[in-house]
Amino acid sequence: MRFCSLGSGSAGNATLIEASLGITRTQVLVDCGFSLRELTRRLLRAGSAPAELSAVFITHEHGDHAGCALNLARQHRVPIVTSRGTWRAMSQRLGDEGIDPALIHFARDGERMPLGDIELQPFAVPHDANEPLQLRASDGQSRLGMITDVGSVTPYIVEALQGCDALLLECNHDEAMLRASSYPNGLKRRILGSHGHLSNDSAAELLKQCLHTGLKQVVAAHLSARNNTPELAKAAVAGVLGISLGDVSIASQSDGIGWLNL
Repeated sequence: MRFCSLGSGSAGNATLIEASLGITRTQVLVDCGFSLRELTRRLLRAGSAPAELSAVFITHEHGDHAGCALNLARQHRVPIVTSRGTWRAMSQRLGDEGIDPALIHFARDGERMPLGDIELQPFAVPHDANEPLQLRASDGQSRLGMITDVGSVTPYIVEALQGCDALLLECNHDEAMLRASSYPNGLKRRILGSHGHLSNDSAAELLKQCLHTGLKQVVAAHLSARNNTPELAKAAVAGVLGISLGDVSIASQSDGIGWLNL
């Protein structure tokens, strides 16, 4: 199994997971927070295309994650997998006209979902959305944990991410930078709250609780363009892993990160 980020940040998020067993190949896109044209460009850059996707998993309805999901389903018949709460919020905001109901598949917290060569294991998280889910994916041998857009570290999240070979880990903001920023106080409270986003320090604490000898890859993701820096996020991750800053991977907004093998 391998994965790559097509872009990560407040302007759009998408992660591509691929697994192959024998002659089959499965590609699952996790979130598609871009226009369909931009998503297609980024997929092509990664050597893929909308027609090659087995499904798109939407973690929650916010625009930087749900993005072009409905257009992707309409134009390319890519199945959408998401929670019922997320689907209700998406369809109310964007409209679901022209979408074949057979393309909509509902995910539930803790319920495993086989999709070709990949098994999805969604789990509930605290975030200011309607029934948000984050994800663990496996091909039976390797395990990838994905945790973005979550306001606080819970024992349930820690349990869900145990034993992963790779983590895509939200390092959204540096708390001091955010408190000193020009953001309105209400927005600061939202981001800092229990249903907002993980700070670098909170991400490091989560990583400590998930650390084990089999963890091969940790990618810092969803960095705020205004309230964080790659250096600060790298320092938080490197301090836990005991590696140099230059060895920490960052999924950027513009380029994401290239394919990483598990």
